[in-house]
Amino acid sequence: MAWCVALGALGAALVVLFPDSYQQDGGQHYLFARWAFQTPLYFVKVWARPLFQLVYAAPAQLGYPVAKLVTVFICLATGWNTFRLAEALGLARPHLSVPLLWLQPAWLLLCHELMTEPLFALVFVVALRLHHSSRMKAGAALASLLPLARPEGFFLATLWGVWLLLDRRAPRPLWRRLPSTLLLASGCALWWLASYLLTRDPLFILHDWPKGWAPKNDAYGTAPLWSYVIRFPELLGPLLLFPFLVGLAVLLRRRELKAVTSAFLVLFVLHSVLRTLGLFGSAGYPRYLVCVSPAMALITLAGWNTLAARLTRQRLAAALGALVLLPSALAALLYVDAAEWSRDAWAVDATAARFREAPRPITRFYGSQRYMHAVFDAPPLSPRLEWNRENYLRELREAPVGTLVMWDSDRGPAWNHLKVEDFQALGYTLLRSDTYVLTGKLSSRSPGPWFDYGYGPLDSHGWRWPGFGGPRSVRICLLYKER
Repeated sequence: MAWCVALGALGAALVVLFPDSYQQDGGQHYLFARWAFQTPLYFVKVWARPLFQLVYAAPAQLGYPVAKLVTVFICLATGWNTFRLAEALGLARPHLSVPLLWLQPAWLLLCHELMTEPLFALVFVVALRLHHSSRMKAGAALASLLPLARPEGFFLATLWGVWLLLDRRAPRPLWRRLPSTLLLASGCALWWLASYLLTRDPLFILHDWPKGWAPKNDAYGTAPLWSYVIRFPELLGPLLLFPFLVGLAVLLRRRELKAVTSAFLVLFVLHSVLRTLGLFGSAGYPRYLVCVSPAMALITLAGWNTLAARLTRQRLAAALGALVLLPSALAALLYVDAAEWSRDAWAVDATAARFREAPRPITRFYGSQRYMHAVFDAPPLSPRLEWNRENYLRELREAPVGTLVMWDSDRGPAWNHLKVEDFQALGYTLLRSDTYVLTGKLSSRSPGPWFDYGYGPLDSHGWRWPGFGGPRSVRICLLYKER
């Protein structure tokens, strides 16, 4: 409980310090949830994630910070259930599973954001608890919701079916267990039914499937097969990596905690292959494996216990444990602090505050970042505007008087292929232009090579995680259509 209180306070502090997400996805998920009641289609859209919308739509009506606090509570619930699962599995020191989960850098990075991985992890660990306690039908029914949170759910649901068929605790013969696996399709069946009732299109999910998720889509490039291996420090932390590897080796050799190890290995191998072959638009983000962070925490705990058992003095083991956890906490915090893209929110807030000092009536709003729409409580952009310069120019030209545009010098030109000069050419008046140099709260320097693999030739192989490092310079402009 002490760990949950301390880490919950840390998560709440991160909500205040970092008002947006480190990627645009978090802001987009918020906008879908914020406007879901006005546009019910968002509840069943593939990219909006139906399960995410069900959980976040109501809190999002109270604002972005409240929705982010929901993520903190989800992460706390995930930690608590990981602890209870560690107890049920008979692992020594089960309380350590909570910090071993939260001090994973990629987990801490998402614990205060509106990404879908933490919700997936909560459903995963609760379903795993049910499965382990022999409530296998309930566990399968809950696991069927995983595809409604993230595409990885389709693969874990398939793995879950294998667990059901091979579980030796089930007294029935194999052929009589097959019907139980149909429970794993119940979540998708409910999704299909809801989408049909809303759209009357029986193939809506197929038609709404994002084009970027096509099987052969290497828009983000490719990487070597070991690209996720070299990013283990981002997933586990540089000091907790060793006990994780020890735990994985021990569990595989002893054939223990098979569900835990197989869940991790399936997603690890899956994303490594997708990234290597350039399939389904895989970008190689470490956050994808946050889906099974509870499994990684349990594997790390198994390795921790193995190493601690070799120490004859328990006080020495406790002291060494503290020497590992404290630097791991600092490393995870530095990782969060170094996510330079999340700093743009500070610049957006500052420019928005200056606009409100001398406000003008706003009939329509366009922003180059999702957080800008959140700040001005504007609906998300139409999908046809995303990355389409001609459609964007046409809509801006036809926009009514009183249209406000907030544009930045980075994502605006890079994603929408529009610069401030393009707006001015359409007759928009430049109200203000502010340039900010944004540094981290803890450090203004790049934290080091363990998650920053360098620019240059290696960049084409995805060995660098862009958006992490030292000072970030960004220009934020406000433009207004006066006539």
